[in-house]
This record gives sequence, C-alpha cells and structure tokens, in this order.
Amino acid sequence: MKADSQTPNSSSRHYDPASMPVGLYLDGRWQAAVGKKTVAVTDPSTEAEIARVPDAGLEDADAAVNAAASAAPAWAAMAPRKRAEILRRCFELMTERAEDLAWLISLENGKALRDARGEVAYAAEFFRWNAEEAVRVQGDFFTAPSGTNRIIVDHQPIGICVLITPWNFPAAMATRKIGPALAAGCTVILKPATETPLTAYALAALYEEAGVPPGVVNVLTTTTPGPVVARMLADPRVRKLSFTGSTGVGRLLLAEAAKTVISSSMELGGNAPLIVFDDADIDLAIEGTMVAKMRNAGQACTAANRIYVHSSVYETFTRKLTERMSALAVGPGTAPETECGPMITANAVVKIERLVENALQAGAKLLCGGKKPSGKGFYYPPTVLSDVPLMAQLNCEEIFGPVAALSRFESEDEVIAKANDTEYGLAAYIFTRDAARGFRVARQLESGMIALNRGLVSDPAAPFGGVKQSGLGREGGTHGIYEFLESKYIATSTI
Repeated sequence: MKADSQTPNSSSRHYDPASMPVGLYLDGRWQAAVGKKTVAVTDPSTEAEIARVPDAGLEDADAAVNAAASAAPAWAAMAPRKRAEILRRCFELMTERAEDLAWLISLENGKALRDARGEVAYAAEFFRWNAEEAVRVQGDFFTAPSGTNRIIVDHQPIGICVLITPWNFPAAMATRKIGPALAAGCTVILKPATETPLTAYALAALYEEAGVPPGVVNVLTTTTPGPVVARMLADPRVRKLSFTGSTGVGRLLLAEAAKTVISSSMELGGNAPLIVFDDADIDLAIEGTMVAKMRNAGQACTAANRIYVHSSVYETFTRKLTERMSALAVGPGTAPETECGPMITANAVVKIERLVENALQAGAKLLCGGKKPSGKGFYYPPTVLSDVPLMAQLNCEEIFGPVAALSRFESEDEVIAKANDTEYGLAAYIFTRDAARGFRVARQLESGMIALNRGLVSDPAAPFGGVKQSGLGREGGTHGIYEFLESKYIATSTI
C-alpha cells in the first residue's frame, strides 16, 4: 500500500522548487545555459515535473573552468583558519535548515524522509570534519639517512577539481568531495546527476551565504556529460577528477583522464556480501540487515546485495526478515510514514524486475513482494528471495533496489570464497558473536570497508572506498583531504 501523498506545507520552505534559483551557478552568479536548453526534474513518487534546470554545453564547461581558475589563487592563499571558519558556517547552515533540505531531497529523489534526514546530517558533518582538517595538514622535516641534507615535505592544493556525483545521495556525495577540496585550498566544479540537481543548487546558495567566494564552487547540470566532462578534463588547468558512480562510467572517465594524466579518485560500484554466522545474535542481524539492505530503498552502492546465512539459522532468519520486509510502508518520500520510497526512474524498476524474474527462473523462491504495483510512481515493493542460486544475475549485478537475496552456507571457508567471488570490493557485513572470527573473516574479505555486527558502515571520520573494481582512493577521515593535495619535496642543506 502506498502511503498518503500529503506533504508538509512547503510554502515557507527555503527550498521550494517553485521559488529557489536553479540556473547554472558559475562564478557566484545564476545563469542560463548558453544554448538556453533545459532539462526536467521529476518527482519519482508521482512522475510529475517539479522544476527545470539548465542543460549545459561546451561553452558553459569552459566558463566553469575559467571561474574556478580565477578564484583559485586567492582561495589557495587564504589562511587555513579562515577557510575552516567558512566550512564550519556551511555545517551550521545545513544543520539549521536540515528539515527543509531533507524535504527537498525526498521530493526530487523519492527517498523516505527519515532517510533524507539522516543524509543531511551525514552530509553536513563533512563540512564540520573538514573545517577541523583544514588547519591540521602537516608536512615533514627530517634528516636524510645519508646525513647530507634535510628533507622537507610540503602539501599544496592540487588545483581545479571536477567533481561528479550520483543521484542516490545528492547532498552527501557532493559534500564528501567539496568539503575536503575546499579545506585543501582547491576550487571545484560540481556536476550533479540531472535526476537530482535541485539539492546541489540549494547547497550552492547556502555555500555563498556561508562566505564561500565566487568561483570557488561552481555547479552545472548537463544531459551530455561525456562531451562536457571531456572538455573540462582536456583543459590543462584542471588537475583532479573525483567521481562517484558506476564502474562502467568510471572506466570511461579514467580513460579520458589518462589523456592529460589527471589525478583521479573513483568511488564505483559494489556487490556487498552480508554474512550471518550460526552464532550470530539473530535479532541484531535482522536489524543490521534492514539498515544495510533498505537504506534509501536499497539504492546505495554499499547496500547488501548478497545475503549469506548459515544453514542452522537460515529458517529463523528468513522468517524474521520476511516479516520485517513485508511490514514496511511504501509511499512517497515526503510522506512522514513512508519507510520505502520509489525507485529513481522507470528504467530502475525495469532492471529490478529483470533481476528478480531471472532469479525465480533459476530456482529462487519468492517470499514477499516481487510485483510492481499499478499506478503512478516508480515503485517496487520490498522483496525477499530465498535459496537464490549462484548463477542468478543478481549475484553478479548491483540490484540497487529493495530486494533481499538470501542463500545458505555451511562453513567459514565456503562463505568467504563466495563473498570474494566478484570483481567488486566496496563493503561487506559480518554478524557473529565470536570477535576472533569476526576479525579473522574481515581480514580475508576483499572489501575496502567492513561492518562487524552493524548495518551502517559510512562515517565522515572514516576512509570510504573500495578495492578491485569498486574504486581508487579514499574519501572521508584523515585520508580524504590528501586526495586534493600534492606533496612537494624540498631538499636543503642550509637548515
């Protein structure tokens, strides 16, 4: 059942799409695309158009780079403490307007309001964290082993950064890049997904209010990202590419960046295993699985994609998980009671339907959900599949939806082999009461992040990123700012 589509009164909101600025944000000014083209933004809960934003072309890409280049010297030279105070103000403004920002995210993304509130808090934290990191970038000074000279290592801003973010976390994926880039002294060009650009534009206005100078943050939307991004990467003034999205697109961007040897950070696809051992606290595992699987209705790169449960607790776990999934309230993201919102597009629903049908044909059992409802909106119900065969396509592809795919296992070695049998390695989840086993398995899993007895792995204070074809580099934690800094070595014998 879809929840009531009523939403809180939006007339007093800062971020009502009918009144908020939605032009390209270049050099501190709102403007139309040179070609005057626009692209529609759709509410996935109703399929209704809620706004139109500019569709940038090559000339707009040039203007963005010019703006970032003009602002770069002054921003890099600004005292770290002053940059930190501006970032801290960004955090404060996001926190003050958290409810309005959450509503906007729910409107354009379809995300359940409770998840959107969590995203805003998480996104804002990247400004508070990096406000603190901005004043703590330390170099090195030591004597060379030969004793003939001193070694000095300094860190300098890498330069203009092109940041490309996805639709599933329109606030957090942007601030996770913008925060450390600005803390490091870099200027940036953000290209958000055209499905969810309103959050990026709302935040651009907020940054300006917080004191970010014109040209330091620039935002453009485009329906031709390949040529537009290639144009920016071809400019020798651009020295950094940071991308969050699919592995396929990441490969294309890496090839483009290679033409001018641009430093690249990639947060790519995932195929996260979730392992429930025979000694696990089943209720804790259920709660953790609901978070790991159903955050943003399963539309997350860290979402549990393959759930492996020991055969001795399989029936109990499956029954309890099915009960929880069946009880979730499905409806518009902005409805307060919604627990599972719509998918982002009609094509996303088609993909989920294909994966579920393939699993059923391969021998999986459908325990709940599994059928797209009629009516408007890109909905797919919370679904549980039991005894999913290894050859099912959803064991190889990201589901990116509210489908829990369960399989049995018998031994530790068996489940480790199954978990690692993928080209991806972003996140993994382990549930066991045995601490030694938990850490032993964590070391053997080929994933950049492990959640042990919990369903949430992301934290602004921790390095986020994957191994294998899930990415390059790390975002967040003390590691994040160094993705936007160059190390400069100075050898001297005069000190």
